[in-house]
Amino acid sequence: MASLKAPARLLELVKAAFAKALADGDLFYFATQVQDMRVGALSFQLRFSPALANKPKPQPPSPKRDAAAPSKPFDPFEYTSPPGPLFVGDVGASHFLVLNKFAVVPGHFILATRAYRAQTHVLEADDLHATLACLRACEEEEEGVSDGNDGDGALFAFFNGGAHSGASQPHRHIQMLPVRAMREGLPAASAWRVLMARRDAVAPFTTFAEDITLSTTREDLYAAYLRLYQQAVRAVRGEDEFAPASGEAAISYNMAMTRDRLVLCPRLAEGGTVTDPDTGAAVGTVSLNGTMLAGTALVKTEAEWEALRRHPRALTTILGSVGVSEPRFIDDVNKL
Repeated sequence: MASLKAPARLLELVKAAFAKALADGDLFYFATQVQDMRVGALSFQLRFSPALANKPKPQPPSPKRDAAAPSKPFDPFEYTSPPGPLFVGDVGASHFLVLNKFAVVPGHFILATRAYRAQTHVLEADDLHATLACLRACEEEEEGVSDGNDGDGALFAFFNGGAHSGASQPHRHIQMLPVRAMREGLPAASAWRVLMARRDAVAPFTTFAEDITLSTTREDLYAAYLRLYQQAVRAVRGEDEFAPASGEAAISYNMAMTRDRLVLCPRLAEGGTVTDPDTGAAVGTVSLNGTMLAGTALVKTEAEWEALRRHPRALTTILGSVGVSEPRFIDDVNKL
């Protein structure tokens, strides 16, 4: 089967669409403060966006005239013809690209299924194939452009699946973040790198990974995903567990894809409590989605921001509690 094609000059297209949608009031951009945090031997981004705590609720379409008809749940990724102002382009016949209406990272865009597919179900081969097409398009566009962190690639893609993954919408979608935009606000000397782009990275949570390439076939990519999914299921439910390769996923998990790695992380919780380091009182909760596989975390209140900045090990504790704990991380910390 021939490789899918994403729109040409994808990053440039997204940047232009983002600027227009922002100017027209069709999306919201929430600027953040950012600080490097140590998580064992890793550099993690902690971002703070106070405005995000009060983000506007998405407005559903006007109700139908027939008040007796059952109401349909609002779906922000429902494909319409003609497409709305956040539309970026198509990726094959089954997927399309749309801007994230509530962005923390400039140029945050989303790959969604044109027909409704459940976010809680095991992914299908075309979902992964279309994701790789976006990664390939961005790498081709950025070829020859160096910012000193070429190992991270141009695009970070992630998926939130299940109740503990940070998922917020039932319509299947995979999110895309331009890596250059993810570095905005960091000091020039920052050691931050896309976490799962590093083969030597040991995080507090267990992950399963396989190497891929931009030319990996649809069939091989899907087979790699299913192998990692089965490993993640066994890590949560026992070595003898085998989960069906379709239908409702057996566990919550995050998936991340870069230009040369496919990673799955089984999830046991969505987040953890932030406590004041002086009083021990709870000041908030950090919720984590697939961006933790990039090495980022987001807080929405000043109390959470200050507590974690003053007590960085609290972030490490939360990261270790949301998935299956990683013994190698504990060993690495003890060596520091």
